[in-house]
This record gives sequence, C-alpha cells and structure tokens, in this order.
Amino acid sequence: MLIPSFAIERTQEILCILKGMYDSNALPKCKVFLDSPMAIRATSLYNLYHDELSKCCNDFLTRDGTIFEFPFLEYTLKPDDSKKINQEESCIIIAGSGMCTGGRILHHFKNRLWNPKNAVIFVGYQAYGTLGRKIVEGAEFVKLYHEKVKVNAKVHTINGFSAHADQKELLAWIGDFESLGDIYLIHGEKDKQEVFQKAIKAQFENHVHIVKEGERITL
Repeated sequence: MLIPSFAIERTQEILCILKGMYDSNALPKCKVFLDSPMAIRATSLYNLYHDELSKCCNDFLTRDGTIFEFPFLEYTLKPDDSKKINQEESCIIIAGSGMCTGGRILHHFKNRLWNPKNAVIFVGYQAYGTLGRKIVEGAEFVKLYHEKVKVNAKVHTINGFSAHADQKELLAWIGDFESLGDIYLIHGEKDKQEVFQKAIKAQFENHVHIVKEGERITL
C-alpha cells in the first residue's frame, strides 16, 4: 500500500490513525515505513511538543514520551534503507511528495505501480497538472524516470484530510484584521481564485488581485 503524503501535519495525522488501528487490532500485521527524511524530522518535533497537539493525539502518549511509534513502524532516513523496502512483499509505505511531484514516492511507484496486487491511497488534494492528479483521473500509463509505467495498482482517494480553511473561514479571518490594504491571491487553481475574489469583493471594499505566474508585486 502506497500513501503519498505531505511531510507536515498530514503524515502525523496518518500515523495517529494507523497507531489507533494497531491498538484496536484493526491493522493487518505488516511493516509500516515512513520513508521521508523531512517527515521523519517533523514527526520528532511533533513528539517533542506533543502537549500542543489535540487530546486525541495525546491519548496515544506512551511512557517514553512518544505519540506515533508502534511496533510495526519503521523510519527510513537513509537512501539505502529506502531502497531496501523494495524487498518487502507486504507493507505500507508513506512517502512524499503529497502530489507525487517528486520525492521517494516516485521510486516506489516505479517499483510497484505496475503490480495489480498493490494499492495507492491518496490522502490529499491533487492539483491540476501533477502526477497525482493524472493517476486519480485514471491515467493508464505515467512517465517515471524517463520510463513509461502502466498503472495497474488499485487507486483510492480518502477525502477529509485537508488542513486548509474553507471560503467561509478565510473570509472570517480577513474580517478580523483591524487594518488591511490590497489583497493578493497567490495560491489555488485559477477558477477557484476567481470565485474567492468575487466573494471577497462582495464582503469587503479592498482591492483583490490574482497574481500571475512570474508577476512582480511592489508593496
């Protein structure tokens, strides 16, 4: 099972869920590899400041002061350790990047995407033009390291993991500023930006500008 995941927050949320499944005997007996150096380092920080996390996470706190660890979990920090995962026949691999635009997930895709015994679980939004989006939309073949690879693995998407605020929450956030000048939209797909631009204009008097790629803004 391949899980492309963002290193910050998303990965830690997935680890909490897997640990909960392990504690309740709902997780099949198999190794779980966290194969992302950035995610591994971020997870150590989450452990260090666990008291800032939700009660749900802290319910998993063990005597040694860790939240995410359980017997099946292995961290693969070094590239050689990552390559050794290919020797495993049954395992769960969590690796970046979340939209499959780079990172170690590409290496695992090349070795496993063609095999119908495997599965890919997307736990985050896949932006237009990314490899993740192509797979979600049913691409029969994808290009990996200059090679054409057939997508035979089962593909699943789990919604509900997004950490982004929705339009209502963003408008409320904007409304909390005592003083606010021009507003620049730099993130999101063009059609969604246009909808949000209209929503801001309808509620506030500020000028709202959608920034184009490569455009220079003088503040």
